[in-house]
Amino acid sequence: MGSEEKGGVLHGKYELGRLLGQGTFAKVYVGRNLQTNISVAMKVVGKEKVIRVGMMEQVKREISVMKMVHHPNIVKLHEVMASKSKIYFAMELVRGGELFAKITKGRLREEAARNYFQQLISAIDFCHSRGVYHRDLKPENLLLDDEGNLKVTDFGLSALSEHLRQDGLLHTTCGTPAYVAPEVIGKKGYDGAKADIWSCGVILYVLLAGYLPFQDDNIVSLYRKIYRGDFKFPAWLSSESRKIISRMLDPNPDTRISIAKIMSSSWFKKSMPRSLRPNKHEEEEAEAEAAEAGKGKETETLNAFHIISLSEGFNLSPLFEEKKRVEKEELRFATTRPASSVISRIEEVGKTKNFSVKKSESCVRLQGQQSGRKGRLGIDADIFAVTPSFLVVEVKKSSGDTLEYNQFCSTELRPALKDIEWMSTMPA
Repeated sequence: MGSEEKGGVLHGKYELGRLLGQGTFAKVYVGRNLQTNISVAMKVVGKEKVIRVGMMEQVKREISVMKMVHHPNIVKLHEVMASKSKIYFAMELVRGGELFAKITKGRLREEAARNYFQQLISAIDFCHSRGVYHRDLKPENLLLDDEGNLKVTDFGLSALSEHLRQDGLLHTTCGTPAYVAPEVIGKKGYDGAKADIWSCGVILYVLLAGYLPFQDDNIVSLYRKIYRGDFKFPAWLSSESRKIISRMLDPNPDTRISIAKIMSSSWFKKSMPRSLRPNKHEEEEAEAEAAEAGKGKETETLNAFHIISLSEGFNLSPLFEEKKRVEKEELRFATTRPASSVISRIEEVGKTKNFSVKKSESCVRLQGQQSGRKGRLGIDADIFAVTPSFLVVEVKKSSGDTLEYNQFCSTELRPALKDIEWMSTMPA
């Protein structure tokens, strides 16, 4: 802790307790508001790091989002504070862990899955009504409180309606591969609401089946399956749940089911909790609370809400990976940049580190000039086109030591590709 947290008390208001976890950009502590005695999750983030990695606009956007989305099924941001060097934000402490943890133990019964799904759709419908599109919905971003209520979190990749271009569509490629809608990959523009619906469909499938609808060890094949909507239902799924999932995982966004139709379906309305039924009074209260929270506060104040997730938002690790290799001999990343840009960047890194370089229109070959632990390090980078505007780059060790290869990827190649990669499975 720094000087601002003298004696474990932040700004004379929050008592900070044990460390819950930490990531590249933040440390998370259990906190307690000394005035209200309410427990919070307090994240402490270094301002310099946020500015250095160019996240300022994303953070500002997130401030706007969190002011709009006061909902029972969305993690609440209580307060944001800042000093010269750090950002502090107090948010709702959700103790039940990730929904993902439940799925790893096996599929859920239909009634339980529907209950979580109802809460998810209620939260996302509320977001869409405020012009907010989450764009990174997955079980890891769905938390559970002590009573098992679902809480949507991590709006680090969200978009607002004002980010739409003149064609009325969003154009930023983001999200997690297994959950991303096919139109998001295509770079032709997409409807944020329809993209979120697709992700909700994948989540519902995972809850009911216990595994992902689209799976493949080959990233190119995975995206092709997503493009085609190529998946199969397990035998135990009911006909009603199959129908709604099929309509949500429609590869054509123009014919994909809307949230309004999802909520009006007989399957969705079964055993719906009273708290999720439309209540105008509650909505007006939420709007008044959001308006009050925004009074007299600087809009430029940095909100570091889930900045850890932002830094990890391009992780392409498989959801249910059974085998984890200690030493990785390959990495993959996706990009919407032209192949020539990727090749030039890899060539530049190779020459800087004294590799000989051979290249063509779809591959780069690097060969080390000095002998390492197991001879000269050789690296091959092959480029595959999923669509004309969406490429997958696969980098493999062709010779030499795996540890030296991983170190090169981590310290040299990964930083050099940071601004052109979309998502990666690079060695940590």
